[in-house]
Order: sequence, then structure tokens, then C-alpha cells
Amino acid sequence: MTTFLTDDDVRAVFDWPEAVTALRAAYAAAADEAGLPPRTMARGEGVWLRTLTGVLPGAGVMGGKMIAASMHSRGASYLIPLFDQRTTELLALLDGNAVTGFRTAATSALAADLLAPPGSLRVGVIGSGFEAQHHVRALAAIRELAEVRVFSPNPASRARFAERLADLDVPPVAVDSAPEAVAGVDLVVCAARARGERPTLLGAWLEPGMTVVSIGSTLPEQRELDADAIARADLIVADHVDEVAHDTGDMIAAKEAGVVFADRLVPLGDVVAGRVPARPSPDAVVLYKSVGTALQDLAVAVMCVRRAAESQVGTPLPVTIRPVAKG
Repeated sequence: MTTFLTDDDVRAVFDWPEAVTALRAAYAAAADEAGLPPRTMARGEGVWLRTLTGVLPGAGVMGGKMIAASMHSRGASYLIPLFDQRTTELLALLDGNAVTGFRTAATSALAADLLAPPGSLRVGVIGSGFEAQHHVRALAAIRELAEVRVFSPNPASRARFAERLADLDVPPVAVDSAPEAVAGVDLVVCAARARGERPTLLGAWLEPGMTVVSIGSTLPEQRELDADAIARADLIVADHVDEVAHDTGDMIAAKEAGVVFADRLVPLGDVVAGRVPARPSPDAVVLYKSVGTALQDLAVAVMCVRRAAESQVGTPLPVTIRPVAKG
């Protein structure tokens, strides 16, 4: 029987600590690169279809996520199918909209927990949308936050951000500039689309010992960090090394500026598994750069399906796809 989880179902069963735990286990498991191939993008006139697929190590599940977007309607739909690895049965279908935001922030929280200094964290956030809000909630679920400052260009947006997160033990404070948000913090979260694709975080603002989470440049035409920020990072941790290095506007611009980073770029899985130390030194500047992977979608989706079954949430479909014997 196939279970369908709506976006509301996913939101009802989602849990930040359990998501981070699921992601930690997924990244710690030995993963064959062939099991997590690069994403693909089909493009048409004003439309595109992005596909991420993967075999989740240790979980007996494989699947993917499809994102259909249209500039004509200014809309997008997200679909996640999960299949049993042994039988190929279709176990579940999920609306992947909420999963996408949750898995990005939960993976960033996992990375920040490993890379940032121990103890309570002072956090500076650039951006005030749902991704930025998710990141602060994910961090607050697994680490004590001593301070949260937020900047975005629109004063009303950053005030709304602070209001929506006022229930946290340490409510965010809106500030008037990006440098003010960043100055003296332990962790910088970049979660804002750049206007005109100009970087929103400059390397000149970084201080020794800082950790930076960057999620806003996932395509060649997008920018979030300037070349100096890439140059100043003593360690660059990527959720997908190849795509971060070759398909993100930040790294492309850094290479064009003569910045060499290949010897400083490592997979998140190596840090999670302890194969690479999280911090080269206490004063090191460490950058986590994310493009999003199927591993993240699948780990969080499987967690949601399990919690939904425990809570009797979701809709059993009256029909499903029958596996076909291949002799």
C-alpha cells in the first residue's frame, strides 16, 4: 500500500532534532558516489524540471525529488517518491515543498553543530524569508543560541522575521546592515537571494573563528559570497563537492578571480564520519556551502513517513504502481 503525505501532513509530523539525527546517520553511512548522481535540469520555454535521485544508504529505500517550475504561472510543484530497494514497491509519495525547506535547514544545522565552536552560539543571519527562519529554528533545536541578529534590505521583512521567531528562548533582533548582523558572531547564516546577483556577504566582514553557512547560490547565475570570502575560508565543506565547485556562481566567480580552493574543499560526509577534522584551528574561518542533494530529501522524507505511520497521519492510496518482473 502506498501512503500519500500532503504538505500539511509533512508539517504536522516533522521534527527538527529527529531530522538532524536522520541526516547525521545518512551522511555517516558509507555512500557510493553512484548512489547519489548529480541533479539534472530539463529546460523549456519558461519552464524547467529539476530531478534529484538517490539510493539512501542503510535505509532500504531509494527515490528522488522532482521540481516542476513555470515562469508563466510563477509557480512550482515538488514530488518525492520513495521505493523499497528490495521489492521496488512504491512505499510513499510526498508533497516535497516543506521537505525542501526543512532538509536544507536541518543539514545546515548538522554542519554548523560540527563546524562551529562548542557552547552557545551568537548567530548573524542575512535574509529574512522562510529559509532564514527555518535555519534559526533548526539551530535553536540542537544548540543553545546566545544571540540572533538578522538583516535584510526591507525593514518590514526583518521586523516580521523577528516577530515570527519571538517564541524562541532568545528572540532575534533586527539590525540595519549586513556588517552589523555579522560583526562579532560565531556563526553567519546566508539565506537571501542577492539583488542583481551581487554578493550579500563580503570576505572583508569575516573574523577569525567564524563559521559561515551559505545556501543561496546553487546555480551558475546566482551569487551570495564574494571571491574574498572564498579566499579567506581555511576549510570549505560541501554537501555535494562537484556541484559546489563547478555549478555555483560563487565558486565560478572565485575561480575567475584566481582563487584556488580545491585543496580546501571537502565533503560534509567526511566531516560527519570524522575522516576530516571539523576545524583546522580555533581561529580558522570555516565555510559550509550547500546546493541540496537527494540524500537530504530522502533522509528527511523517510523520517516523516515513519513518524506519519506512528501518528496515523497520511492517506493510503486506493491504487498503486505494481512492480514488473524483469527476467
